This record gives sequence, C-alpha cells and structure tokens, in this order.
Amino acid sequence: MDVNQALSLLAGLTPAQFMRRHWQKKPLLVRQALPGFKPVLSRAELFNLAAREEVESRLIVQNKTGWRMKPGPFAARSLPPLSQAEWTLLVQGVDLHDEKAHQLLQQFRFVPDARLDDLMISFATPGGGVGPHFDSYDVFLLQASGRRRWKISKQKDLTLQADVPLKILQNFEPGQEFVLEAGDMLYLPPRYAHDGIAEAATGPDGKTADCMTYSIGFRAPARGELAAELLHRLAEFSEDATEVSPGDAEGQGVRRTNRGPVLYRDPDQTATATPAELPATLATFAAEAVLEALQDPLAVACALGEYMTEVKPSVWFDAPGTEWDPSDGGVGICLDARTRMMYDKHHVFMNGESYRAKGADARLMQRLADQRALSARELGKASPDALDLLADWHEAGWVRVALPSVGLPEHS
Repeated sequence: MDVNQALSLLAGLTPAQFMRRHWQKKPLLVRQALPGFKPVLSRAELFNLAAREEVESRLIVQNKTGWRMKPGPFAARSLPPLSQAEWTLLVQGVDLHDEKAHQLLQQFRFVPDARLDDLMISFATPGGGVGPHFDSYDVFLLQASGRRRWKISKQKDLTLQADVPLKILQNFEPGQEFVLEAGDMLYLPPRYAHDGIAEAATGPDGKTADCMTYSIGFRAPARGELAAELLHRLAEFSEDATEVSPGDAEGQGVRRTNRGPVLYRDPDQTATATPAELPATLATFAAEAVLEALQDPLAVACALGEYMTEVKPSVWFDAPGTEWDPSDGGVGICLDARTRMMYDKHHVFMNGESYRAKGADARLMQRLADQRALSARELGKASPDALDLLADWHEAGWVRVALPSVGLPEHS
C-alpha cells in the first residue's frame, strides 16, 4: 500500500496524514468513505453465520426491564422478530469466515497487522444499540446499510453502570452527533465515549433497509497481560540452554543443548524458627531468573511474535482441497484468511510459531506476509528449504494455492 496516496476511505487524507493527525488523537467523520458500498453479507447470511458453533456472536435486547445479553450460537428462530424494536445481533470475526469481509479488512492495513484485530458486524432493528460506552482500542465504524445515529463525547467521566450485563456509561454527555448512511464511516480513538442507535431507513429500492454497521477493531494488549505472556514463553525457552561455539564472536554456529531446568539450591540454609518467612535467597533466585529471561533480545522478540500471531481458540484450519507440488511453477499461493503472519529482522512468525530466516528466503517470506500472497514468478526464487516449509504450511491449511485466473484461494 502506498501510504502517501490520498484515499476516499480517509476523507482524502493519505494514510500517512491520517496516522499523524488522527490515529489515537481525534475522531474523523468520512462521508462516503466507500461510495456505493454494498454489505458483504446479506441479513440471511449473517444470521446463518451467527448460528455456527465456531462463530462468536451476542444478542443484546433493551426493554422496559433493562438490558439483556445472550451469547450465541443462535438458530434463526431463536432471534427476536424483525418487527420487534431495540435489539442488536453482534457477530465477531466475520473476516475469518467470509472472503469478502477479509478483503474489506485489507483496506485498513496502513496500520500494522500486530494491531489489526477483526471485523464485527452489528445488525440492529430501529432503536437498537449497545448503550453509551467506550472502547479501549481504536475503531472504524463503517455503515454498511441503513442508518445509524452516533453521539460521541471526549468525556473524562467513564464510570460504568452497575448491575448490567454490558459496560454502559453511567453519565454519558454527548458532545457531537452524526447520522451515518450507507458508505459513511466514523473513526474513534480509544476511550472516546459513543452511543449508536439504529434508525428506520429506506433503501434505493424503496424497501426497508437493514441497519448493519461494520466495526473494524484493533488490538491493544495491556502491559501486564503482555508481560505475563512473554515471561511465560521466555521461561519455556530457557529450558533449552544456548551455547555458542568457541571463538565465534558473531554468534554463528550456535547449538542448543537441553540441560533441563535450573533448580533452586540452598546448601547453606540453616535451621529456622520462622518457617513461614520467605527465604531471601529464594527471592534473589527468582529475580535473577526474570532478568536472565530478559537478557536475550532475540528471545524476547521471538516470544512477542509468537504471541501476536497466535490465532484465537475458536479458529481452526481446514485441510487443503487439493495437493500442491512446490516444484509446479504454474501457480501462486496466498495466506488463508485466518492466518496471522508477521516478521522482524531475524524471524518469521506464523500462527503462533516462529522461524529463523535470513537472506533471500527471509525477504521472500516478508513479502508473503506483507502481500499475503506470492505469484508463481516469486515462488520460482524460493530455495528448496523455503518450498518445503511452504508445503508444510499448505498441508496445515495455513497457505492456499491461488487460482491463476482470478487469484482466489482454492476451496476446501
């Protein structure tokens, strides 16, 4: 993506300008961000998706007694009738299950993949919403069809209501108000209070238009959560001690030997009259263990990459529909929509696993991660080892053969 090319998606700003002026700073309202946009899923297709076990969905209903929230899956008959007002169906991770939704998400890759999370679809009948709230992450709210009225506020009071199943603000005070039509989009930074209410609308065909809003959300790992996850992974890494071959100042020829875990020892421990007191030597041992785990920058980077590419527990991969011979120069490949692939200077990360990479193969794998596809011509430059690895990924369902005519992945 050319980050210096003006986009209607960003109200004529370039991605570079948007990130500098608005990202995590202030909202942006974009009229006709995607002119003539049509929903990637019909109402029936969305309801069918919400009926699947592996798809995360929620039903939110507001009535005289308050708010109710129920997790999916939902059989079509278990949803309220369309004639009933004030209910909302939220379907998470639609990009993992629909190719068109996945392609829509790619338009937002001017933000690093490590931050991009998923596409959620909200279907609501008139009056439907999830109440005034705030998100801890950035979000683009794209109106796919129908109409929704948004009220937003940069308020400091983020106190939540008690005894409700949703995180609803107790003292919401809107500062701005917008009505979004199909194709319009609103960007909000983290912790910006907002409330979206579906309104009745008529489509170009004169029929009632469903209110469907697409939320493009981003990941924002909490510092404590990230630290706990990395330390856990680093502790696993440390079980394999690393030794460098003698006389090799650049660290080449590294070999790993499994010496097992280093256990705490206290041969100088004396008899104690206060057995419940933590030994000072044990506290020192623990501190040294943490510091040692953090001493290897490559290990920290490796742990981070594995964590950021780990797929959600509900995601699994289908076996490929056809076999792929890496020596066949007539086809290209593309990443499965569910695959998360990233890289740093020394590694390639794929779905929670890490691989050391260097030279031409590293550049090829980085291109695959950035483009999410490689042409047959690009594959022709891969080494036998790289082709073997790609074949393994294909067998796992992480990589798909792209059909030459349309560049789409094979069907499972």
